[in-house]
Amino acid sequence: MGKRIVVLGSGISGMGAALLAKSKGFNVFLSDNNKIKEDNKHILFRKKIDFEEETHTLSLILSADEIIKSPGISDHIELIQNIKEFGIPIISEIEFAFRYTNAKIAAITGSNGKTTTTLLLYHILKSANYNVLVAGNIGISLSRSIIEKDYDYIVLEVSSFQLDGIKSFRSDIAILLNITHDHLDRYKNIFYNYFSSKLLITKHQKKEDYLIYNFDDVKLKSILTKAQKLPISLTKEQDIGGYYHKNKIIINLKNETMIIKELAL
Repeated sequence: MGKRIVVLGSGISGMGAALLAKSKGFNVFLSDNNKIKEDNKHILFRKKIDFEEETHTLSLILSADEIIKSPGISDHIELIQNIKEFGIPIISEIEFAFRYTNAKIAAITGSNGKTTTTLLLYHILKSANYNVLVAGNIGISLSRSIIEKDYDYIVLEVSSFQLDGIKSFRSDIAILLNITHDHLDRYKNIFYNYFSSKLLITKHQKKEDYLIYNFDDVKLKSILTKAQKLPISLTKEQDIGGYYHKNKIIINLKNETMIIKELAL
């Protein structure tokens, strides 16, 4: 019998992870403490994926080699603490899907504005006729989207909850918009814990990657990263990066300057 994957949760990310894992030949079991939607149950039956609903059977879950946890499930519940005591790796759906794509990834996070930025970047790439996917926290499962085809580019909205479950996930371009006091109930009401989760977006980046970040958010000015930093500012000129000046955006790269005029947005 092959490696056993247990998926916790039957939402968009959980179903996507279970289907991708099944397509890769894993022994998959899905567990949801709530009732599973009928449409999803039909899919699980059709794909011959074992599942349970309205309960979590600890013995079945602890038999896993690896567990994929839906982002809506808190790390602080008793079930997750039991899993950690047994030393079973817990990952997020984007971490699992990352293993099965060769696409260039632009990952976007922030307390505010990430959906708008994600959709805008996707629209630009799509309009330029690139083979591009938009997925992630925007409501589209990355795992499910790459089962039958891969893409050249993936624009991925990622939440702090998704980033909490990464082990090796890496984006070629990470975009960090801002970090404000949000979701602190999931982080013991400690802002630093939430802040640290957001910074995971650049943890595994390499020197050839890029981190685009909001220079005007003072909390982000001293980010440590191996990636090349490209700050963006509305108030201060940037030698390397971008800034706003007289209704224009000036972007300075190492060997190139670009000016975007007549801003409609």
